[in-house]
Amino acid sequence: MRYEYTYRNNGPELWQLSMYYTYGSMVGVCNIIFTVAVMVLAVSRWNDAGIMMRCMMVLGCLLFTVIQPVMVYGRAVRRANAVTRDTKVCFDDSGIHVTYGDESSDMKWETIKRVSKKPTMIIVFSDTTHGFVLTNRVLGSGREAFYEYVASKVNKGGRACLFKLFAALVCHNSD
Repeated sequence: MRYEYTYRNNGPELWQLSMYYTYGSMVGVCNIIFTVAVMVLAVSRWNDAGIMMRCMMVLGCLLFTVIQPVMVYGRAVRRANAVTRDTKVCFDDSGIHVTYGDESSDMKWETIKRVSKKPTMIIVFSDTTHGFVLTNRVLGSGREAFYEYVASKVNKGGRACLFKLFAALVCHNSD
């Protein structure tokens, strides 16, 4: 099987990626708890609060619901605009082949850490923080087949690595 894509992520796609990972982590949970607490405080103490306290409550309610997403969007657009060339990526049985302008590299499946499926994108992680973001716009109707293919390759490599580690431990302990 072979999947090949040429793409360049745009600002809204990078923004979605950032929001998925912010609100899918402990930081997102803290953001939600803070926002709910400030809203409860604002509703319960609005009549007793002075103008300065009311301004702080409104700012607290807007911090993670409006201000942070707008700032993240601005950063995502700047990052997307800094990318000047398309990325060509090919997934086949031997691994992942990447071409960015004149540069190219190859990665074996054993080096791929994981694959993550989100509602609007699939991310193939080459390490814990870097990867290939393939959006539904890029993947088209072959999204599910592509995900199953990559997941089978990543999981197979992960099991093989785990088996090698287990074998090494058993052999080491028997000496």
